[in-house]
Amino acid sequence: MKLKNLIMVAVAIAALSSCKTQYEILMTSNDVDAKYEAAFKYYNEGKYSKAGSMFESLSVQTNGTERDDTVRFYWGLSNYKFRDYYTAETNFTNFLESYPRSPFASEARYLRLDCLYRSTLRYELDQAPTYKAITDISEYIIEYPRTPHLQTCQDMLQELNDRLDRKAYENARLYYKMEDYLASRVAFRNVLKDDAENIYREDILYYIAMSSFNYAQNSVKTKQKERYLTFVDDYLNFIGEIPLSHYRRELDNAYRKAQKALGKDVVVDLEDMTEKDFAKERRKAQKEERKNAKKN
Repeated sequence: MKLKNLIMVAVAIAALSSCKTQYEILMTSNDVDAKYEAAFKYYNEGKYSKAGSMFESLSVQTNGTERDDTVRFYWGLSNYKFRDYYTAETNFTNFLESYPRSPFASEARYLRLDCLYRSTLRYELDQAPTYKAITDISEYIIEYPRTPHLQTCQDMLQELNDRLDRKAYENARLYYKMEDYLASRVAFRNVLKDDAENIYREDILYYIAMSSFNYAQNSVKTKQKERYLTFVDDYLNFIGEIPLSHYRRELDNAYRKAQKALGKDVVVDLEDMTEKDFAKERRKAQKEERKNAKKN
């Protein structure tokens, strides 16, 4: 009985062994030529996962041979085509360290950057990968100013920098949404202090002004005057820079309310005021603000 069972087990093992696919057989094979041919066959057929695994297995056997740079480059390229950008970037980095003068080096440099770019996260999440990609792409452009990928790299940089602008803007806007207007004004001003060319500059200047207006409006009576004067300064700064903004009507209304709270009447048509008029009004507002600050 025991002998019969052993025979059945042996038959089962033999049957399983005979069911191995050609891919599985090659993966454990020492036939470098057959594996090399098969790896490219899988790659050309778009079977990038299998190609990547085959090139990875081959890399151990071709290490130090004339085929090694080809195998390692296509290992990274297979990962890239399979959209495993993290592994591909690691492979391209290692490839370039070992073969900086390979015929594949130029393309590997660009593809590595593309992997970094594609591995970045949307603005709500950690932007450490974004900063890394920006640094490496910028260095690549400086080192290879005539690269055929120049425009693509510049487009990548633009998108990544815009994403950082969005994150900074949205982080500051959280304070405004929470109605913490003092913190909101400080946060928005810091955004422009760090990057005066932020793509949301118009919106940021609007929120700076509205933060100071709402902060003044919600203050105790004894503090309102100095805080409305701060708003007036922010308002005049905004209007002087962006007179045709779509925020103009709302800010003009807030300005009228502030002037009324300060015991003044707006006797001129705000829409007809010239840049010189705004500059004059702004100097007056700043003078009053400084005077009021000294009193306190």
